Amino acid sequence: MDDFERLRGRLFGIAYRMLGTATDAEEIVQDAWLRWQEVDRSKVRDADAYLAKVVTNLALKQLTSARVRRETYVGEWLPEPVLTGRAEFEALGPLEVVAERESVSFALLLLLERLTPAERAAYVLHEAFGYSYRDVAELIGTTEANARQLGSRAGKRIAAEPRRDRPVDRAGWRNLVERFLAAARLGEIEELEQLLAADVMSTADGGGKVIAARKVLVGRERVARYLIGTLEHFGAGIEARLAEANGSPALVAVGPDGVVAVCFIDLGPDGVTDLRFVLNPDKLAFAATQLSRIEGLPDLDW
Repeated sequence: MDDFERLRGRLFGIAYRMLGTATDAEEIVQDAWLRWQEVDRSKVRDADAYLAKVVTNLALKQLTSARVRRETYVGEWLPEPVLTGRAEFEALGPLEVVAERESVSFALLLLLERLTPAERAAYVLHEAFGYSYRDVAELIGTTEANARQLGSRAGKRIAAEPRRDRPVDRAGWRNLVERFLAAARLGEIEELEQLLAADVMSTADGGGKVIAARKVLVGRERVARYLIGTLEHFGAGIEARLAEANGSPALVAVGPDGVVAVCFIDLGPDGVTDLRFVLNPDKLAFAATQLSRIEGLPDLDW
C-alpha cells in the first residue's frame, strides 16, 4: 500500500481535530496528496513525519483564516459531526478506547476552539496522536521547549473549563433520550421539563441556511417550549434515529431529502444538561456522504 493511503486516516484525523470541520479536513488531505505526488520520494526519509508536517501546516494556515470567517458566522458555531461506530464510518479510524473517543468528542472540539492555533496543534499532536514534544516541535516549526509550553498551557486551559456532562452509560442514555423524544413529540411540556436540568442549555447551528435559534437558550422551561414548538412546526416527516457520532451517542434526524440534523445530548446527574443541534446543511454533507455508503438508516442503532 502506498504510504499516503496507509496514513490517510491519521492525516484526516489530525486535520479534523485541528479544524473541527470535516469538509475542510478532506480538502487539506487532498491538498497534501497533490503535494505528495510532486515530491521527490527519494529525499523523504520518513513519510509519516513528512506528511504529518504538511497536513499540520496546512491546518494551521486554514485555522487562522477560519477564525476570521467565524467572526461573521450567522448564529452559534458548532463543529461538523462525523459518524463513527461502524466499519463504513472509518474517517476517524477505530475509536477503541476512552481516550480516542474523547479526542474527537464534540465537547472537546468546542473547548479546542478557545485555544490559539499553535496551542491547538501542540495539544492535538501530543495528546491525541502521542507525538513527543520533540516531534511536535518539528511538525509545527518551533523549539521543543516552546512546544512543551504550548501543550502544557493548552492542557491547563482545557482542564480548567467546567464539564457539565458525565461519562455515558449508553443504556441509560438511550432510555432517557427515548423518553425525551416521546415527550417532545407529544407536546408534554411538564414531562419534558422533568428530564431537563434546571440550567440546561440548547445550542443550534443553522449558519443562516435554515431556521434555528441564533443564541444559546438556557433554562428548562425555555428550552422545553422551544423544542416542542420546533417539532410542531418542522417535525413532520422527520425520523430521529439513535446513532454514534464523534465517539458518542447522538441523534440523526432524517427527512425525505436526507440528513437534516445531528443532535448531541449530554446528561448530568439532574438530567439533560446540553443539547447541540447541527442544522447547517453544509455541515451535514460529510455525515450524509457517510450514510450514503449504507442502505438507509435502519442499522445505525447500537
